[in-house]
Amino acid sequence: MTFQYLGVEEAIKLGGLRMVVVGDVPSPWGEAAKAFWHIKGIEWAAVRLVYDSQPLKDWAGQRSGPVAIYENERPRSGWAEILLLAERLAPIPSLLPTDPAERALVLGLAHEICGEAGLGWSRRLQLVHAGLQNAGGFPAHVAKYLGKKYGYSPKAGAASGARVTELLGMLATRLKLQREAGSRYYVGDALTAVDVYSATFTALFGPLPNEHCRMEASARASFETRDARTEAALDPILFEHRDMMYAKHLELPLSL
Repeated sequence: MTFQYLGVEEAIKLGGLRMVVVGDVPSPWGEAAKAFWHIKGIEWAAVRLVYDSQPLKDWAGQRSGPVAIYENERPRSGWAEILLLAERLAPIPSLLPTDPAERALVLGLAHEICGEAGLGWSRRLQLVHAGLQNAGGFPAHVAKYLGKKYGYSPKAGAASGARVTELLGMLATRLKLQREAGSRYYVGDALTAVDVYSATFTALFGPLPNEHCRMEASARASFETRDARTEAALDPILFEHRDMMYAKHLELPLSL
């Protein structure tokens, strides 16, 4: 579903659901949250993150994105709290199974993609490390900024590649087992939040084509930095799943 971009002052006055988003790049945490609102048919307004805006920082409580703010409730920036807000605002269709074991599995897989030391976190460190080593990845000024945010050290950067390949392998194995069982989804036979996260986080390794995801060539090149080990771990089934998700459940083109 479509949404509009507003200035921060207008968004504060509007009420309802508003979300601060990173502009110009397919930030996977933000794109996943956008997908939740789309799947559930929740009306919302977007505010592009402006790092030097004090009113935005005062309202959202931070200079980051995504940050979801519903009515006068507290800002929510964590992946899990944004997901739970989406489930509360529109329980149907649910992105969390009712079965407790399957729900725990979905949340566990989601953490391995979105959480600290997860796929997104580790991939960011990997791209920071590459940028600081002049081996692709993020430009130096971006790498230095994100390095502070994600706890970069040369040791952590050097170790990030192994963690990335480990997680990519785990996700690909899960999808293959599900395919053998007759399902195109990560858990059970229906769409869950982990499918959304997997689809959006593939952008960190290869964004959607330009007709679906318009971004500067330099930013695209940063995201597409892949060493041999990462390249080998990117099983085609991960991109096949992404393409299925955008064809059946998500919105194109991306609005960045």
